[in-house]
Amino acid sequence: MEPELTTQPHLLPVLDELRNLEPIFHHSEIGAQREEFEDMTVADFWEVGASGRRYSREHVVNELVERYSARHEDVWSADDFQCREIAPDNYLLTYTLIQGTNRVTRRSTIWRRTDDGWKIFYHQGTVVGG
Repeated sequence: MEPELTTQPHLLPVLDELRNLEPIFHHSEIGAQREEFEDMTVADFWEVGASGRRYSREHVVNELVERYSARHEDVWSADDFQCREIAPDNYLLTYTLIQGTNRVTRRSTIWRRTDDGWKIFYHQGTVVGG
C-alpha cells in the first residue's frame, strides 16, 4: 500500500523553488558545463544510481559533461513532488521521473539552502518495477 505523501503548507514555497531545479542534471538552462554542475553540488556529493551503484561527484560530473557535449536530447516529465524539512535549511525532495515513454524512476534529492543558493548533497534514483 502506498504511503500518503504530503508537503506541509509552510514548505510549499520551498517545494516550488526546488521543483524548478528538478530533475537535477536534466535542465541545460540551469547547467550544462562542468563549473555549473560543480557549483550546484557540495564537494562530497554522491548519488546512488538506478542500478544501485554509488557514484562520486567527480564521476557524475564527468558523465554529465560528456552527455551535454554530445548534444544529448532528454525527453522527460516529472510529477508527484513532495518536500520534507529534515534539518534547518535541509530538505528531502522526492518525485517521480518519466523518461521517454517507459522509464519510470522514483527520485530523491537532499538539498541545502546556503548563502550561495541551493546545493545538492545526495541524490538517488530507483527504477519502478512492473
